[in-house]
Amino acid sequence: MAIFEWSNELSVGVPSLDEQHKKLVKLINDLNEAMKNGKAKEVLGKILKELLDYTKYHFSTEEKYMAQVNYVASETHKLEHQQLIKKALALENDFKNGKATITIDVINFLKEWVSKHIMGTDKKYSSAFIEKGIK
Repeated sequence: MAIFEWSNELSVGVPSLDEQHKKLVKLINDLNEAMKNGKAKEVLGKILKELLDYTKYHFSTEEKYMAQVNYVASETHKLEHQQLIKKALALENDFKNGKATITIDVINFLKEWVSKHIMGTDKKYSSAFIEKGIK
């Protein structure tokens, strides 16, 4: 069973971003499954790297759209993105160097951050993006 389920409650009303959010949910679930199944460090590291790379891609897409619509809260939103990337890169570095492992606490942190970010911060741009025709 997945640790993180997509629901319509998480939809921001922009199909391309909803698809990206679904991919982030899937990657968190993949990381959780690999951790639960005791996958080798290389497999966990590969999934963690994919999650980080996709998160960066997703954030750059959102930030591009914010610039297109002159979104008023873009600086605050970008700051949240930067803070998560910084934490995630530190986690990846610690994992690579054997200083950290992927635990349920790490999975829950990612799940909670993504969920709260979508429900709190991302939902605020929905109407601006939809009004400007972002799909």
